[in-house]
Amino acid sequence: MTAAQPRRTVIENCALATVDAHDTEHPTGHLVIADERIESVGPGPAPTGLTGVVRRVDAGGHLATPGLVNTHHHFYQWLTRGLAQDAVLFDWLKALYPIWARIDEPMVYEAARASLAMMVRGGVTTAADHHYVFPRGSGDLLGAEIRAARELGVRFHPTRGSMDLGESAGGLPPDFAVETIDAALAATEEAIDTHHDPSPGSMLRVGVAPCSPFSVTTDLLREAAALARRKGVRLHTHGSETIEEERFCKERFGMGPTDYLDSTGWLGDDVWMAHCVHMNDADIAAFARTGTGVAHCPSSNARLAAGTAPVPALLAAGVPVGLGVDGTASNESGELHTELRNSLLVHRLAGGADALTIRQTLRMATYGGARVLGRADELGSLEPGKLADLVLWRLDGLGHSTVADPVAALVLGPPAPVTLSLVHGRPVVENGRLVTADEDAIARAARTESRRLARIAAGD
Repeated sequence: MTAAQPRRTVIENCALATVDAHDTEHPTGHLVIADERIESVGPGPAPTGLTGVVRRVDAGGHLATPGLVNTHHHFYQWLTRGLAQDAVLFDWLKALYPIWARIDEPMVYEAARASLAMMVRGGVTTAADHHYVFPRGSGDLLGAEIRAARELGVRFHPTRGSMDLGESAGGLPPDFAVETIDAALAATEEAIDTHHDPSPGSMLRVGVAPCSPFSVTTDLLREAAALARRKGVRLHTHGSETIEEERFCKERFGMGPTDYLDSTGWLGDDVWMAHCVHMNDADIAAFARTGTGVAHCPSSNARLAAGTAPVPALLAAGVPVGLGVDGTASNESGELHTELRNSLLVHRLAGGADALTIRQTLRMATYGGARVLGRADELGSLEPGKLADLVLWRLDGLGHSTVADPVAALVLGPPAPVTLSLVHGRPVVENGRLVTADEDAIARAARTESRRLARIAAGD
């Protein structure tokens, strides 16, 4: 019996930013995709004599890059955008926790669809989400997210979060918004057993994700880390986001967030943390030594006045760093492409014109994110053998017409239209529109659920 003939897609005449180990770029080049993997990539036209070609794309005027990788998000927050507009993190959380504690499965499903749709139409092919609010009787919230991601065709890394440190015990969330340790751990293990797919090319990998040092007990952190390692999955949490968090950790535990998390087993090459804004040289060295990753969320950090993360120092130390949208209640654009530009500008404001380069920024959004999620062997660069998750950005329109360097046009210019986005070799965006879902219907449904949540939270 002979092997089945691969179905090939040929893309030609585009600029290429491969984001490989040498940052190889081609002013004009080609990609050949065989089924779900990249078969060849290089300068000039595709090889002649290819068989099984089902599609040819003349991509003149476009830049091809790896698909963007979003390393941190809270999908459910799509329903509460634009609230607590002038608050820092702790005040913002206190204002929104009572609303979030009323979410249910239909709300989370529509919020996830909207969050994913916004990212996917803007070049994201792999998305991580951190869901940690599980009101009693609210339904299968993690399952709702997974269903939405499957329908849209995006590669998904959901993390089952948890909170068990309520206000009465000195934590930040209201008591009715937290779980018991046993319930949180049992639900997390069930989520892994039900959904996690560790196979090569997986579209779905589940992580373990207690929320933060100020909403989780030490026991839950330790036991969650042990559970993750017993199951062979990755660990995710918030860390060093604000001065208030640092003060909380020092007052409660006698040490800063990095040392505290280290003491509970939360540093390692299977761990990534969101934000990591307030880190000293010793913290950075600990992350570098252990291979702990960082999800950098510049827009959310700015929106909540959390500060500027030491990303140039983290990169110089060899720490894995990816980009994150963060929840859309603190980054209302809900879109990752803006994080490239904002990251570059924020760090140049803080550290000078050479603090971060354009290509370092693109690398964070692609290969860096894949590294943070433990997928660098499969994702994040355009190389033969890697999964065919890639984006064609149109750069020949008005907004980018006079920028000769296509990577600079992508990072510095206005959001570039996505002509084609592939996940696992399959189109998810064509000519700027989702092909897997009706964007207008998603917007209407999300608006309906947002209004329903507001009415419930108001007691109507």
